[in-house]
Amino acid sequence: MEAKLKEPLLKMENISKSFPGVKALDKVSLNVYAGEVMALLGENGAGKSTLMKILSGSYKADEGKIILRGEEINVDSPLDATKKGISIIHQELNLLPHMSVYENVFLGRELTGSMGMLKKSQMIKETEKVIKRLNINIDPKIDAGLLSIAQQQMVEIAKALSINADIIILDEPTDTLTTKESDVLFNIIRELKAQGKGLIFISHKLEEVFEICDRVTVFRDGKLIGEEEVSQVDEDKIITMMVGRSLDEQFPHIDVPGEEVFRVEGLNNKYIKNISFGVNRGEILGISGLVGAGRTELAKTIFGHYPLDSGRIYLEGEEIRVKSPREALSKGIVYVSEDRKGESLVIQMNVMENITLSALDKFKRVLAINKKLEKEASEDYVKKIRIKTPTVRQRVKNLSGGNQQKVAIAKSLLTDPKILILDEPTRGIDVGAKKEIYELLNTIKEEGKAIIIISSDMQEILGMSDRVIVMNEGRQKAIIKREEVTQEKIMSYIMKVEETENEFEK
Repeated sequence: MEAKLKEPLLKMENISKSFPGVKALDKVSLNVYAGEVMALLGENGAGKSTLMKILSGSYKADEGKIILRGEEINVDSPLDATKKGISIIHQELNLLPHMSVYENVFLGRELTGSMGMLKKSQMIKETEKVIKRLNINIDPKIDAGLLSIAQQQMVEIAKALSINADIIILDEPTDTLTTKESDVLFNIIRELKAQGKGLIFISHKLEEVFEICDRVTVFRDGKLIGEEEVSQVDEDKIITMMVGRSLDEQFPHIDVPGEEVFRVEGLNNKYIKNISFGVNRGEILGISGLVGAGRTELAKTIFGHYPLDSGRIYLEGEEIRVKSPREALSKGIVYVSEDRKGESLVIQMNVMENITLSALDKFKRVLAINKKLEKEASEDYVKKIRIKTPTVRQRVKNLSGGNQQKVAIAKSLLTDPKILILDEPTRGIDVGAKKEIYELLNTIKEEGKAIIIISSDMQEILGMSDRVIVMNEGRQKAIIKREEVTQEKIMSYIMKVEETENEFEK
């Protein structure tokens, strides 16, 4: 490819970075060329985000060089990075919720007049321009905290575009976007390529890499594994580079027959209509549907977060009433939210405190918590489900996304649930960590627990589910056996307008 003959727009050479107990980066290098998209791939914890935080000024490297436009530079802060033409769209949203959209877009680089007065109308006008470019309908004057997660992500993208940077870092930019929104973003990326920008694209969705990227750089365990042209690799090769082994069987499904342990009949509230199904011991029941189908609302209704207008819930043959999450937990129903940082974990607390948070009664000794038992229990789960952390005292916010998800699952398992509901269990997790989560689910199945999975990943639903519920607009369209389910069948039920009779297999 011609780009190999020219000097990179950006070179990061022999970058190293260590944290207490962890060498996050070990002499890694990265090349980004003008008019190209470089995919930066690796398992969670491989060092991708650490390198990008160094490039964008949040971290200082222990050693190594950053060369931009042929000159070595130091990036002293995020504001300094912006001034040097480096912009980042973070995976974790960094908007200030009580400030308006336009104030967030221009934060740290406000437009002012000769007397130091803010040019509010000009900032609003410029924000409107970039929002229009993204084909979204957002009022620049509204508080950012009032927007949906997907809308906030689009504001992050608008903020990065408004800087007119030469280097643009996109860290899991489509994670919360719909297909339509992702398509708009990809068109913007193609425009930026045509303008000669250099883009770094971090994603766990390999199909996106093949759609939008020109090159791929792979990290593993803080080391550079290789740089390849996308046209010269396939998915299997990338996966092997990322995890150091071939993933011939990405979805290790096992059959664990068991009797029915959980059933709901005629569940109704303002979110869901006439939902009925059963779940067996050792079974994974997948719930599929488009965004807004009512999948999460169903889970939160079962978990007692949303009240029931009518319907019945049975556990082990006995009718139960669940009026709150605390009551659900006490009966053995556990829900792991899709928003692991907002609802499932307390990221400022350490690994041990998060794992044991929902089961502290197990460690009570008179008026205090037995810290020794608490530490032993958390260390047991760290070992059992292979959570990568230097110590259980490590703050959860310092773990990779995949390891944070494992902490959330460990927290739920310590309560010894009878029903485990996982909402988007592998969102934002790389292929290697996904495989480990799937193997963990098989272990849970073998213990005789019933599992409900909500997922937007169609292959995950098809690969791991024993049966699949199809939902649309709060209604249950069908329950399909594993041996009969296909992507086409799921989509056909979603698209049907009329009521569909449900099958109730055991």
